[in-house]
Amino acid sequence: MSEHEKNTAPLHHALQDDEVHYGLRWLLYDGMCSQVMTVFITGAFLVAFALLLGASNKVIGFIAAIGPLSQVLQIPAIYLIHWLRQRKKLTVVCAVIGRSLWLLIAILPWLMPKSLQIPLLMLALLIYFGLGAITGCAFNSWMRDLVPEHMMGGFFAKRMSFSTAMAALFSLLAGGAIDVYSKHFSDATGIYSILFVVGALTGLFGAYVLSKVPEPTLPQQPAQRIVSILAEPFQNRNYRNLIFFLGAWNFALTFASPFFAVYMLKRLGLSMTWIIALGVLSQIFNVLFFRIWGRLSDRISNKAVLGLSGSLFVVSVLIWPFLTLPERHFLTLPMLVAFHILSGIALAGIALCSGNLALKSAPYGRATAFLAVNALVSGAAATIAPIVAGFAADWFENKELCFMLTWGAIEAVPKSVKLPAINLRGLDFLFVTSFFLGLYALHRLLAVQEKGWVKEKIIAAELYAEVRRLAQNVSNIRGIRQLTHFPYALLERLNTRNHKRFDEDD
Repeated sequence: MSEHEKNTAPLHHALQDDEVHYGLRWLLYDGMCSQVMTVFITGAFLVAFALLLGASNKVIGFIAAIGPLSQVLQIPAIYLIHWLRQRKKLTVVCAVIGRSLWLLIAILPWLMPKSLQIPLLMLALLIYFGLGAITGCAFNSWMRDLVPEHMMGGFFAKRMSFSTAMAALFSLLAGGAIDVYSKHFSDATGIYSILFVVGALTGLFGAYVLSKVPEPTLPQQPAQRIVSILAEPFQNRNYRNLIFFLGAWNFALTFASPFFAVYMLKRLGLSMTWIIALGVLSQIFNVLFFRIWGRLSDRISNKAVLGLSGSLFVVSVLIWPFLTLPERHFLTLPMLVAFHILSGIALAGIALCSGNLALKSAPYGRATAFLAVNALVSGAAATIAPIVAGFAADWFENKELCFMLTWGAIEAVPKSVKLPAINLRGLDFLFVTSFFLGLYALHRLLAVQEKGWVKEKIIAAELYAEVRRLAQNVSNIRGIRQLTHFPYALLERLNTRNHKRFDEDD
């Protein structure tokens, strides 16, 4: 066997098939525990807790950036992994320490003076996200060598769908608990402390579950300088193209997405109940399509599914500038519902296949450095984008671009009917910019190579088949089930016959 073959040979021979399946079962439970923990300790709940402690807008902005910023610790994590050569132990230990910090965060309002609460919260978050970066680096390398390549799409789709379903359920329960608590107690800090404790305990149980998953042996790698380690992924032309694509995509995605909630609260004047309901609607379609995208990625390719789902999300972002023209109109809510459905469908494919493509493209046994550099670049993009968008939002705040459609008699201009065709104000410019950034990112995807890439026509046919199967499973209405068989199948058969006739004529 050549040296190249040794380096690229699958590592699954280190584990028996029954050990792999045993580990995958525990990974499902870990995914659900981790997602429930994430729901309770991050997002809107963390921001609300920080505001109750007296956090300023600058502090809130730093909280949004601290996660991506922590990805710089992927660099020392590479050395740590190859020095210890025990990815599982490193993942579990860092997870236990990091998740235990939320027990301390929960009691900050009760034990610490007001002046120290925000600084200690920021310190705890720095440590938590820093340990999370090390955990992520070790975990990704571990998963690359554990999960068989032919099962990767389907397994992670199943894991994500279960986890997202749990997140939707517990987010609704947590939101209801906050409303009930706020009716009986004037200080809402207590309910957030309770949520953090529950989240921490759930996360710690998840770490115990993760300790049950077996780990393939990490091959011995020669000692390398940090420059060589960081340069290796960029020397691989295909992985370099993948890094550039994912960096561009994360920049486009995080450029506008932090401002969706701001737009709904301030510009549209929606209540928190509406925003939560729309989020849950998006998660429902997210769960439904995880399995669909997963089966498609296994049968076709991650790149093909990523191109289709990414295009769907980029187009859906263009809905936002038309929600007001310049004020709310009768189509505002239906369009908002349409966006959350489309984005739920699209983000399922994006989250699944971008991760799978990075895992699959990394060489066997040398995935740690490749995945760490990818996370570092993507994290840098996700850190810079919202900061740039924040400055852009301030600059565009008092700007407006309007195109009017006018109808009326030439001699009666004052009586003519004027209808705004396009009206961009403030945050609308961010959404349009995000659209063009997304198009550029999808252009970068074309340079990425993956085995099994197929034409869009085949993807559409396969997607239709998966959606038809879903409709058959979830619908008890005969008419809807019949619509899934006609006329598409007939057109496909006619198209096949025409091709055969054309071949015979030749």
